Amino acid sequence: MLGSIPDLLRLLAVPVFGWAAYRDIETRRVPNKTWLPLAALGVVLLLWDTYAVMNGGAFGRPAGPTPDRLFFIRVAISLGFVAPLAYGFWLIGGFGGADAKAFMLVAVLFPIYPTYYLTGAALPLEPSRIGVFSLTILSNTVLAGVVYPLGVAAGNLLRGRFSWAMFLGKPVAADRLTEEYGRLLEDTDGFTRSGLDLDALRMYLQWRGASLAELRADPAAHRDPDSLPADPNPPGDGSFATDGGVDDPVTDGAAPSDGQPADVPSGADPWGAERFLDDIEGSAYGTDPETLRAGLDVVADADEVWVSPGIPFLVPMFVGLVAALTYGDVLYALLSALGFA
Repeated sequence: MLGSIPDLLRLLAVPVFGWAAYRDIETRRVPNKTWLPLAALGVVLLLWDTYAVMNGGAFGRPAGPTPDRLFFIRVAISLGFVAPLAYGFWLIGGFGGADAKAFMLVAVLFPIYPTYYLTGAALPLEPSRIGVFSLTILSNTVLAGVVYPLGVAAGNLLRGRFSWAMFLGKPVAADRLTEEYGRLLEDTDGFTRSGLDLDALRMYLQWRGASLAELRADPAAHRDPDSLPADPNPPGDGSFATDGGVDDPVTDGAAPSDGQPADVPSGADPWGAERFLDDIEGSAYGTDPETLRAGLDVVADADEVWVSPGIPFLVPMFVGLVAALTYGDVLYALLSALGFA
């Protein structure tokens, strides 16, 4: 495979994104240091390409057909639209932190189309008219993400699982919830898209020093805010490393009950939800007291609940990146085939 030196160096992003996608599936955590080398590389390569365009080809970047004006317009779109778009989705909770950083990195690293020459072909095979490569990766990522709910629904159909949530999640035994990543698709009123995040559930259990099995065995006692420990544990970040409990929890007097719902006075704090959220630093993945209480009520009483595992966004991003580097703009090709482009 031949190409300019900057374009060849950009291929270093592929194994890094592949590793990040795998790590996101396994742990939903990608260290910040993952992106730092690629961010530095992206800045260097952008400066390299800018110098080459302004000087008619230099430093391993030959003079190409892209006029100076188009190069700077495409860079401006990538840095001025794609990067802020990723940041905006993070602000409203649409992206996780790693997802936003990865897409902002893509905006810097791939503002224009790279070119790789093979015997008898040049990759990517299908360019777009806009020519902003980060937009191509973004649109490919969205298409790859759309396939996921269809696969989830097919799997549920094959297993005979029918529910409003069958396109979004899977049923999980309630006593195994701390072993899963995702979000509840149920609350006390039925189906919901904004149920309790399971990372927040692990944080809550870790904070109060109780296991999920203990909470389910005696929910009435744990609903009582007087059962909260006087000196709660650090909640952690909700990852499996802090699995939502300790081997010998100390709950400072969470007395056994008769299994009936605790008589929590009006205006009190069932489950200690408000105290938990006030006590921790930052946010428990956007959880508010009502969501936490509803989720705990469901988890405490149900044998099985529907959970949206939510495909880690870095997975379709990796697929979109590989598709963009090889085939090109899949969305543009589909629209062209349908006569819309």
